[in-house]
Amino acid sequence: MNPSVEIDGVRLHLSHPDTSSGDWIGQREVLKQLLACWLVVDERDFPLAPRLIGSPGIGKTTLAIAAAHARKQELYIYQCTSDTRPEDLLVTPVLAESGKIQYQASQLVTAMIRGGVCVLDEGNRMNEKSWASLAPLLDHRRYVESIVAGITIHAHPNFRCAVTMNEDDSTYEIPDYILSRLQPTLTLGHPSRQDEMSILKYHLPFADDEMLNLTVEFLQNSHELKLDFSTRDGINVLRYAIKRVASEPDHPLSKDAAWREALKACLGDDAMDLQTLADRKSQALGGNSIPMGLGDFFFDPNSPLHPDYDEDEEDEDDLDDDLDDDEEDVEDDEK
Repeated sequence: MNPSVEIDGVRLHLSHPDTSSGDWIGQREVLKQLLACWLVVDERDFPLAPRLIGSPGIGKTTLAIAAAHARKQELYIYQCTSDTRPEDLLVTPVLAESGKIQYQASQLVTAMIRGGVCVLDEGNRMNEKSWASLAPLLDHRRYVESIVAGITIHAHPNFRCAVTMNEDDSTYEIPDYILSRLQPTLTLGHPSRQDEMSILKYHLPFADDEMLNLTVEFLQNSHELKLDFSTRDGINVLRYAIKRVASEPDHPLSKDAAWREALKACLGDDAMDLQTLADRKSQALGGNSIPMGLGDFFFDPNSPLHPDYDEDEEDEDDLDDDLDDDEEDVEDDEK
């Protein structure tokens, strides 16, 4: 049975902490930055709630998990979605076995009460109404108000929070008054070759060296070409390739063939030719072409009315034309 607490005469049933392991490999600086955000240096000081920014699968949640473990605090992870409601974030009324209504505290509120760490995962998938309910929690006030339960819940002094956000377009735009509370922004980059190899070996210590090298080479080329394939993608490819080899002991696939099959199955045909995919992506983004302005539609580029018209350049062109005419006259006289 879940533990419970009573606040202002209302009994809240608490959520269980997350027990995921999360060792952080490489990029030690960003881990130090996150831990610094959660420090309190004076009795009048309060911790920050930073944004962890990066592409999907790069390790943002793992970073927050590792930071919670470093502080030896309970960890709670709340998965934000586009249909998250304020009551989902805070306190939800549910029907108990007795047939009565009981109030269930979310992972966030449980972390507030118990003095744990809460990670709001993929926060920019959440709508403004839900974010508004967290405004007093994310500044010096450090409380939330549950309209459903009719109570105000104050955060324990040890409560810490971070928000992960993906860099993609399938998200809400977070209002400025919330962004000003989610400071600073900590950006995660792709790991180095050595770190990426260490991450793969950590997750798949039974993987063979040939497949490990194929995967790391693919990922590093992808990062260099600024494509969206992540370390998590590499782990999935490698895991499936290992299973494919093991699934046919009588007629085993070669490791190279199994890896290529896994690459195509997990990431699609485009992943088979990274350079072509990168070129196509560059063209879709406009490549190196200069965007046209309104002046390009209404005026000739050589017209004095065009916004980019260069009078000095026009004078130089006229001078070149005069020199060419003089040279032609001299040639006619010689004839």
